[in-house]
Amino acid sequence: MSHVVAPLNAPSSYRDSRSRSSLYEQQRAVMNSTTLYVGNLSFYTTEEQMYELFARVSNVSGGGGVKRIIMGLDRNTKTPCGFAFVEFYTHNEAVDCMRFVSGTKLDERVIRCDLDPGYKDGRQYGRGRSGGQVRDEYRQEYDAGRGGWGHNKLREEEERMRQEAIERERERRERREDVYRPMPGYERDADAHTAPLGADAQYYETERTERAGPVADNAALPKRALEDEEEEEDAKVRRMDDAEAGTIGETSP
Repeated sequence: MSHVVAPLNAPSSYRDSRSRSSLYEQQRAVMNSTTLYVGNLSFYTTEEQMYELFARVSNVSGGGGVKRIIMGLDRNTKTPCGFAFVEFYTHNEAVDCMRFVSGTKLDERVIRCDLDPGYKDGRQYGRGRSGGQVRDEYRQEYDAGRGGWGHNKLREEEERMRQEAIERERERRERREDVYRPMPGYERDADAHTAPLGADAQYYETERTERAGPVADNAALPKRALEDEEEEEDAKVRRMDDAEAGTIGETSP
């Protein structure tokens, strides 16, 4: 059965493409490595949770234990981005973690562990174009534990929402322009005025009144205007009567 079931402590074929070491040198480093690469972590997993999990496999009484944990960070925001390096004091502890911890759940996520040639400063940052891990660039599904949508998918969604906002604004402007139409009888007049019609006219008239604010004694305005017209008419009649009376007085013997 050994040729059917892969051993749990066998390292993967992953190689650091940015390392200056040769493939042979990396393989030798892995065979004696005390460092684990831990992937598929939640962005919200803390170092305390990592220590609690990996300390269960460490052999403190035998001089071992967790030496340190380096959380992977987004290159731009310097926030966790879903991976980490765990350093032990002995190689056997790292191998035991591959056997017993890899494939278990941490923060409701199945994590994976792999022997690493060794941590070097600078490897704690993501290598994706957006600052995080490369796998999160092309992820199409929504994953709340990994920051939501993948970066490419997120850019597509943001562009789609921007286009929809532009389209809604264009439709709103078109509807507002359609509200105003040439008044009857002014279609051919260069100085033709436009006014809203129908329900839109009532709306804009109400809106104009509300924006103008309250007018003191609005009901009395038409009455005063009518009284002014009557007074002007009476004055005109009196002037005409006076003019006629003066004319008659001049022509009388």
